[in-house]
Amino acid sequence: MTILVTGATGTVGRIVVDRLLEAGQHVRALTRNPATAGLPAAAEMVTGDLAGAAAALDGVDRVYYLAGVLDPDPDLAGEQAGAFARQALASGVTRVVTLTGQAVTVRRPGSYEMLRAIEEAIEVSGLDWTHVRPGEFAVNKLDLWGESIRAEGVVRSAFPEALGVPIHEADIAEVAVAALLEDGHAGRAYSLSGPQALSHREQAAAVGEGLGRDLRFEPLTFGQARAAAIEAGIPPEIADYMLGYQAEYAEEPPEVLADVEQVLGRPGRTLAQWAADHRADLS
Repeated sequence: MTILVTGATGTVGRIVVDRLLEAGQHVRALTRNPATAGLPAAAEMVTGDLAGAAAALDGVDRVYYLAGVLDPDPDLAGEQAGAFARQALASGVTRVVTLTGQAVTVRRPGSYEMLRAIEEAIEVSGLDWTHVRPGEFAVNKLDLWGESIRAEGVVRSAFPEALGVPIHEADIAEVAVAALLEDGHAGRAYSLSGPQALSHREQAAAVGEGLGRDLRFEPLTFGQARAAAIEAGIPPEIADYMLGYQAEYAEEPPEVLADVEQVLGRPGRTLAQWAADHRADLS
């Protein structure tokens, strides 16, 4: 069986490639620049993107479809997803697993519209489909907190008491792989969270636990947090988006969801485990 992985060099896509190879599958990785992809040699590399993926789909049985890097216009994103799905069906693909986001589940304006348009285009395509909808990625903390942890052993954040349920990217990938390889997931939409609801103060302590050292926590105002994120290299619109989520969580705390454990048969990885896995990035 051949499985096409789009977004193969992304945070989740890389792990999807690894897990599929570990399961003995033939993986075809779609990337714009195979020379710099840094993927395992066992993966078949194909140059291209979603807009011109017809050649990459030849002989493919199943597809992991990354939906988060498309045109923000819902109509255009839906059209692109629909065109891809039609090509996939014509090529003999039978199953597609999409990575969208929990914004669809909670109908959060600003990203719900695009992501749901993509899901709807896949759903009417005739393919067996599964949607994977993660919430907050723990790995975002590398951009938000990484430099201050490395340089000063400190975490600075607005909304110190706001709860979050950050999820390890490996759990997202493994849910996607389960849906690709196992039966019983067709027509399902899995909303994913981490296993613990933690305030930002508690998250800083959990990261410190995973690193084996104490981290200091310093609260920031919204403006200070925005400026720090932009200084760290995060585009202003992304900084606003991420801080908007934090502000929303302060008013409407997110919940620990059961889908990771239901699909994988085990609890999700904790934030402390995530930090331990990223010790080299935070040291």
